[in-house]
Amino acid sequence: MNWEQLLSLKRSGDTQKRPREAQDETRLGFDVDFDRIIFSSAFRSLQDKTQVIPLSETDFVHTRLTHSLEVSVVGRTLGRRVGRVLLERHPNLVALGYTFNDFGAIVAAASVTHDIGNPPFGHSGEKAIGEYFKTGNGAKYKGKLTDKEYQDLIDFEGNANGFKILTESREGVFGGLRLSYATLGAFLKYPKESLPKNPTNHIVDKKYGFFQSEKQEFLDVVEDLGMLQKSAEAISFYRHPLAYLVEAADDICYTIIDFEDGINLGLIEEEFALEYMIKLVKDTIDSKKYHSLKHKTDRVSYLRALAIGVLINEAVAIFLENEAAILAGTFEKSLLEKCAYEAQINDIIKISVAKIYKSTEVVEKEVAGYRIIADLLDVFVTALNNTFDGNPSNFDKLVLNLLPEEYKIENVNLYDRIMQVCSYVSRISDSYAIRMHKKLTGNII
Repeated sequence: MNWEQLLSLKRSGDTQKRPREAQDETRLGFDVDFDRIIFSSAFRSLQDKTQVIPLSETDFVHTRLTHSLEVSVVGRTLGRRVGRVLLERHPNLVALGYTFNDFGAIVAAASVTHDIGNPPFGHSGEKAIGEYFKTGNGAKYKGKLTDKEYQDLIDFEGNANGFKILTESREGVFGGLRLSYATLGAFLKYPKESLPKNPTNHIVDKKYGFFQSEKQEFLDVVEDLGMLQKSAEAISFYRHPLAYLVEAADDICYTIIDFEDGINLGLIEEEFALEYMIKLVKDTIDSKKYHSLKHKTDRVSYLRALAIGVLINEAVAIFLENEAAILAGTFEKSLLEKCAYEAQINDIIKISVAKIYKSTEVVEKEVAGYRIIADLLDVFVTALNNTFDGNPSNFDKLVLNLLPEEYKIENVNLYDRIMQVCSYVSRISDSYAIRMHKKLTGNII
């Protein structure tokens, strides 16, 4: 892979190349990407989607929206710092007009979208959709779909759904948000389809990155960017190099900031937690300043800022040391898996799993989320299919009045009809999903 091609400013539908030197320096194409995402309805819904604690009644716990914004801030710094060195190594990029801010803008835009495809109720929402089609009422569709279409459903993937949201055309709106291909490439953490499932040690095989409904859009992006094909038998590619920085930004934020939330909520004892945080920042901490902070939130905030800085330095150094392998597709791990603080990171994650992600409050609301999502899928998929078959019940007709117009398209293809409903359910917020479920189950008081 080569950087000039990987930094493509092309957008869906373009018939001519967009040269970097022709860009308006006051608002670059990569900046336009970020702006379009921020103003999108899909991004706004993240303000009421679970990050750590579902439907928390406190005002400082992170939502998917605040988490995504913080990831973008870290991602921008990673991109700029890496970009500054890459321009020294590849002076041809400077001659073409690229600056280190371009790298920061691409990574920031891809980072702010990294959770845009996540359903309500966190990662349990993805599993709930998959379970509905694997063991619930949706299992009856297995024999009516191709293997890959059915795999898309039973392994419903937020990353693939995010790519759908960013690229899906609808009447009057071509190419979704029409982001630059460089940003879309950096967004694609797992540039492969759902089948075949061939687990390997390479991180790109951990999950998949697009549904069958967006296969052509995916192929257009990877071809334009010159991303390397991993398999000749399947649609599987090595990552766009900047996807490693997007992943690192997310890893840094959820590792440190979820931990911070757990401390502030009282789920993790401060003294116990600080022991783990200080291991990360022992070389940069100002003990006098730390001990001058009288409030727990200030002490934790100080350590969090130092820890993020340490991990940013690590991620940048590892990326630059391994640039050639990353471009060749042979770098198999995430950046933080190669860092000097991997053991400390793993310790923090283990504590977070035990004390936060498996806390009673979280588990109870995830259990409720399973039932809510399954019921919503069942009602809407049934109504849409019965209507297409010409035998809708009165209830089906009423239900479809609750479905936004853009999801009522009469698709001949069963897979597309099911994906319409999955797309709708995945985009609504936690609170709206609960309200909708109450309406559909008659609990409107």
